[in-house]
Amino acid sequence: MAVVTVASAIERALGFIYRVYLSRALGAEGVGIYQISVSVIGLIMTLTSSGIPITVSRIMTKHSAAREGARNYKTFTAGVILSIIASAPIVFALTAFGNFFSFIFTDKRCMSVLTIMLPGVIITSVYAVIRGYFWGEKKFFTYSAIELLEEAVMLIAGIILINNAVSAEAGAKRAGLAVLISYAFSFAAATIVYFMHGGKLKSPKGELKPLISSAAPITLMRTGGSLINTLIAVVLPARLLLYGLTGQEAMSDYGVLSGMVIPLIYIPSTLIGSIALVLVPELADNFYRNNHVTLKNNVEKAVKVSVFISALIIPSFLSLGKNIGQMVYGNAAAGIYLRAGAIIMFPMSISLITTSMLNSLNLEKKTMLSFFAGAIPLLLCVYFLSPVVGVYSLITGLTLSYTITATINLILIKKTCKVKPRYVDFIIASFVFLIPSTLFGYLLNNVLGAFLPYVLSTVIAAAAVTAFTYAFFTVFNLIDLKDLFKKA
Repeated sequence: MAVVTVASAIERALGFIYRVYLSRALGAEGVGIYQISVSVIGLIMTLTSSGIPITVSRIMTKHSAAREGARNYKTFTAGVILSIIASAPIVFALTAFGNFFSFIFTDKRCMSVLTIMLPGVIITSVYAVIRGYFWGEKKFFTYSAIELLEEAVMLIAGIILINNAVSAEAGAKRAGLAVLISYAFSFAAATIVYFMHGGKLKSPKGELKPLISSAAPITLMRTGGSLINTLIAVVLPARLLLYGLTGQEAMSDYGVLSGMVIPLIYIPSTLIGSIALVLVPELADNFYRNNHVTLKNNVEKAVKVSVFISALIIPSFLSLGKNIGQMVYGNAAAGIYLRAGAIIMFPMSISLITTSMLNSLNLEKKTMLSFFAGAIPLLLCVYFLSPVVGVYSLITGLTLSYTITATINLILIKKTCKVKPRYVDFIIASFVFLIPSTLFGYLLNNVLGAFLPYVLSTVIAAAAVTAFTYAFFTVFNLIDLKDLFKKA
């Protein structure tokens, strides 16, 4: 897991640097145009390939456990065929008849950015299958290296292309082209590595049906998530007009929240994604081999580490969010929204790890239902609260959504594991620890801010708050990092 975590952390760091660059090079308006276009392309890619990688991985693990590893190439080929069948018609339709679909955007400039990225849908859909194969074969280094290089290519291409863009639209278009270049790179690299390591294409006979059956619920769930993000990207700016904002102000506010604040809130997903990447094949293997005690231990460990990661970060964002937004983006509004939305990380971390675990335990349909149970209040909040509280409606909706999904997922895991995992007391204690740590952060920030530059006082306070929070976990003997890293 160490290799995956380090690679993922570097990848997210590069992505974060790129976000900062975009926010400064494009401005809030350009980031808004780019984010809306990316959310739509994300919806399309989710529809065409999102459920296939994890399903390919799980089915390969099942085959290996049954000593039928030769069927893995058939599963891989079935995944490639399904991805092409799903993606090619959509790309053709949007390319040939794009003008008929431009009505979905509040700002028509978004369609031109989307069109640039469209060719990447097909190649990325196929790459997703190759990624699932690497995942199933536990070739985590290969998987992580390609993902990292993809992010690096997008960063370099984006900086080169966006430099000296003459308008927000021109900059957003060039950012879209950088995305396409990174997609082409990862597809080419993954394809070469797959065949160099003996990969092959075989008749998918007998593998298409089980792959479709398992992938469909995950695809539907993730498509629903992307569709919701797309709806929010379209509906939220429009509803903000009723809040009294102009069209440009609405696009700027959405750009700040989605392009600057949300990426910071998703920082825990870097490590949680690494845990899930390594853990999913392991859980699937334990599940199919009936290793119930090991399964229970892995589930407990994953939930606790995910909660611990978010608990270390949240107090700094709650107490120092305004300073962090100004320091990172040079945008005061980003800091205010960050402070308001920091608590999202707590249920989000639980939701992310438990969804991955349930999918590995062949419970894709139930995770789909728990996701939609959380999605309904998110949409209701955005639609009805936006005219009243502005973009805070999205923060409220995300908090409710992740809390509902996380709660349902935790209940499902307990019902599924024959040896019951224990994590409720840990979750409650972790949440309670946020209160004194946040108060300590406020106090320390006020003291240091009186005689130190705000950047230096923010860095020192954040480090002290993190150490203070960690002290709670060690004093109450809730977590042993040495033991966790040893097991990892």
